[in-house]
Amino acid sequence: MSDVTQIIVQIEKGEPGAADLLLPLVYDELRRLALSKLAQEKPGQTLQATSLVHEAYLRLLGADGRQPQRWDSRGHFFAAAAEAMRRILVEQARRKGRLKRGGQRRRVDLDSACAASAEPSLDLLSLDEALTQLATSHPAKAELVKLRYFAGLTMPEAAAALGISLATAERYWTFARTWLLAQMSDRRSDAP
Repeated sequence: MSDVTQIIVQIEKGEPGAADLLLPLVYDELRRLALSKLAQEKPGQTLQATSLVHEAYLRLLGADGRQPQRWDSRGHFFAAAAEAMRRILVEQARRKGRLKRGGQRRRVDLDSACAASAEPSLDLLSLDEALTQLATSHPAKAELVKLRYFAGLTMPEAAAALGISLATAERYWTFARTWLLAQMSDRRSDAP
């Protein structure tokens, strides 16, 4: 049993100070995960990786008034952390989309405005809507996408976390990517 798993068991038993022991063990990995997710965001993102890690950690422990989560293993903890980060980023994107915050005005980063060509960035709200839709009809495939995309797990790690074979995980991954791409393409073509 890894150190992380042992501390998770201690947290579930309600042992005082166990949560303080967990953060130093997982912080670097959570920060790498947050940096990779923020790198995929549109220009103008004001949320920093440190803030994202801390907010996700507080949500996981229930320190923000929410119900604390339970984890079976290290992989389950990181899957839950990835889901918490995804939700935080979606909430942030929704807040920025409100009229009060500038609504549909396009934010332009000065560096990207001066660049000869800009890379297309992922529309996180569109991905979230498509992923939510996928989860209703194919929950295991949606969970695999969350583990791979948001948690940054490799295919073998994600397969192990879901308790499926590597071949099944690869089939799920191919299906989910194709399905999400089709859904997001339909949304873009329907937009005015």
